[in-house]
Amino acid sequence: MCPCSLMGVIATGEGCGCVALVRMAVRQGAGGRDLGGGEGVVEAAGADGAGHARYTFRLRVSSSAHTLLMSEWDRCRWVWNECVAKSKQVHAWNKNRPEGTDKRSCGPAHLDRMLTGARAGTPWLREGSSVPQQQLIRDFGRSKAKAQKDVRERVPQQRRAGMPKWKKKHESLPTLNYTRRSFRLKDGRLHLAGGIALTVVWSRDMPADPSSVRVYQDCLGHWYASFVVLAEVRPLPGTGRVIGIDWGVKETATTTSDAHDLPHAQHGRKAREKLSRYDRMMARRKPAKGQTASNGYREAKKWRAKTYQKIARQRQDTGRKWAKKVVTDHDAIAVEDFRPKFLARTTMAKKAADAAIGATKQALIEMGRKHARRVHLVHPAHTTMDCAHCGARAKHALPLGMRTYTCTTCGTASPRDKNSAHVMLIRAGLNPAGVEGIRPSGALPRTAA
Repeated sequence: MCPCSLMGVIATGEGCGCVALVRMAVRQGAGGRDLGGGEGVVEAAGADGAGHARYTFRLRVSSSAHTLLMSEWDRCRWVWNECVAKSKQVHAWNKNRPEGTDKRSCGPAHLDRMLTGARAGTPWLREGSSVPQQQLIRDFGRSKAKAQKDVRERVPQQRRAGMPKWKKKHESLPTLNYTRRSFRLKDGRLHLAGGIALTVVWSRDMPADPSSVRVYQDCLGHWYASFVVLAEVRPLPGTGRVIGIDWGVKETATTTSDAHDLPHAQHGRKAREKLSRYDRMMARRKPAKGQTASNGYREAKKWRAKTYQKIARQRQDTGRKWAKKVVTDHDAIAVEDFRPKFLARTTMAKKAADAAIGATKQALIEMGRKHARRVHLVHPAHTTMDCAHCGARAKHALPLGMRTYTCTTCGTASPRDKNSAHVMLIRAGLNPAGVEGIRPSGALPRTAA
């Protein structure tokens, strides 16, 4: 049996033959509301608002199907570039218009009308299905709206989502979206509009009929089909136990239970020698500007990409198996709402990236939502300075080299990360006896999507 089935998700594996990934994209349940503040509670959505999940499977694409898919992508890419050109044209027109005069718009409805006219006058465009072309316009509209929202809200430049750009032929990977009316599953095969039949590597059964599918190709040339189905909430039996989790670099996750600590797996470090070898091979074979790359250069580049993909899948698999164990053994989880992005600008950038803290935290939240567990997101401010025994706060920030926390008030000494994990429990209200028998003051919890 595939080990992925033990987790309730489909992970990527070479030995088990399943190359699929389930990402719980569960929307906010009924009654969920954002109250702000430094703490949050992630709950499982109810049966009436369970949301949706993605089930992704590997595809076996024949040469004829590959030709049809690439032809379909060429049409969609042309539609996207036309949307970009029209958006730039409208922006230039509105920019030069005086205040108070009528300005043009370039929304999805206007682009849909343009697509209808283009299909009527262009036989090549009309040969393809209209559904992926319309869905691409929707994607363009969402991308543009996000960029404009960041500009209005004065988001810092380095964090803004940029405006949609041109999709070049040799730089963009194919992605086609089909709604329910443009695909069907028959005899285990995926049939898309336009007479495209694809063989799916079914590594597990889907819990319901899919409402849409995304067909895409990765950087290695592998094709995948990602189906959207209604999410299942599978409550687990209660255990009566709670756990606090603190993130770190030396240990990816330190918890209040020694049996659930997550050591640094060092998947990237183990593959460093192999990656260095491929880098040297590419450097020796690097083509001059304007020349075609040799077969050896392309092979080395492919091996390098496959190695990076394997590392990413190993990190993902490690995080999900650990999250499954934590969620199974505990009813409530207090986890540090850590944002590891700032570590990319420090000397710990490589080791922090190899730890995959963000992906592991997301896997824990998704697993808790799937199995109806409460996951409390605790703001990380001062968690390393507070004493979990008496609640006193150190008067100065502790240097990273100091791995033992000693309280100056009560004299309690404990490992620094273990103390922080217990602080998570106290701040989340899961250990009310820790500080005067009451929940710490602060903002009310918020329900995250």
